[in-house]
Amino acid sequence: MRCQSSQESFERLIVQSPSEACVCSPLDLRNLSPIGVFLAGRRKMSPSIHGCHGRKSVKIDSREQICALAKHLDMTERQVERWWRLRRSQDKPSTLVKFCENAWRCTFYLCAFSFGLYILWDKEWLWDIDHCFLGYPHQGLTNDVWWYYMITSAFYWSLTMSQFWDVRRKDFWQMFIHHIATIALLSFSWVCNLHRMGTLVILLHDFADIFLDAAKATKYANYQKLCDVLFAMFTVLWIVTRLGVYPFYIIWSTSIRAPMLLPMFPAYYIFNSLLCLLLALHILWTWFILQVAYKAINAGQMEGDIRSSSSEISDSSHHSNNSTPTRHFNSKK
Repeated sequence: MRCQSSQESFERLIVQSPSEACVCSPLDLRNLSPIGVFLAGRRKMSPSIHGCHGRKSVKIDSREQICALAKHLDMTERQVERWWRLRRSQDKPSTLVKFCENAWRCTFYLCAFSFGLYILWDKEWLWDIDHCFLGYPHQGLTNDVWWYYMITSAFYWSLTMSQFWDVRRKDFWQMFIHHIATIALLSFSWVCNLHRMGTLVILLHDFADIFLDAAKATKYANYQKLCDVLFAMFTVLWIVTRLGVYPFYIIWSTSIRAPMLLPMFPAYYIFNSLLCLLLALHILWTWFILQVAYKAINAGQMEGDIRSSSSEISDSSHHSNNSTPTRHFNSKK
């Protein structure tokens, strides 16, 4: 399964990049106002200061360095400070990149959830969770469930691999542990023929993620009111699904009902431990989400991104459209 999932994830990476570039990007570019203003691409900076210090070695740690650099380049101190702030933003993803990323993920979660709900609608274990264990291990596997597993596995494999070359987020290790635990859960449930419980866990997790990525995408598109509504819906759905249904229905069934319906085996305890690990991550992320919600209520709008790196300057790429300081021989004060 791992080899096939790796192949699927590679194929998804091949599909994702053109999708973001050819589908998500044209949605915003200058054709739709006000999106085009906020999602304009970031211009590259000309190497006026780089010529003196080198691209990777520019460090301005004190007022004396700013004054010396301003004197050397015949620029004002304010121009040097502004250049330095914009220079540090160059290694961060632009608003367009963030919009495309979240639009892609929102589209995937929406399609995956819709597909999962469609194929599970007539499955008996969706309506009675005890059927996840009744008749185990002699439970057949249909083609639609097979595809559901393969697509989901490919998606999480690609997320795990792409973390290492994407911009590092502040919850890098939490997300890495989450992806590894998810892949391990999918693998264990597949090998141990616990795919019925696995499909329920996948379906439950995909639901709230639709609104999270939709809220992020609308924020980057500057639709703040829609973003606030989506984020409020996401917060409610997250708490209901991740801290309500998941522990009190899924984990309760795997921990309490399962031992009553079938004999236990060592791999099952590993499977259940991974489910509990996901619950611990849910509790940690709930704390982050509630912090964002609290700040949003006080500020009147959703501020920032719970997965963003430290914000030394504004996220908006329109701040970097004129990001190149040039020498002004007669402008120094």
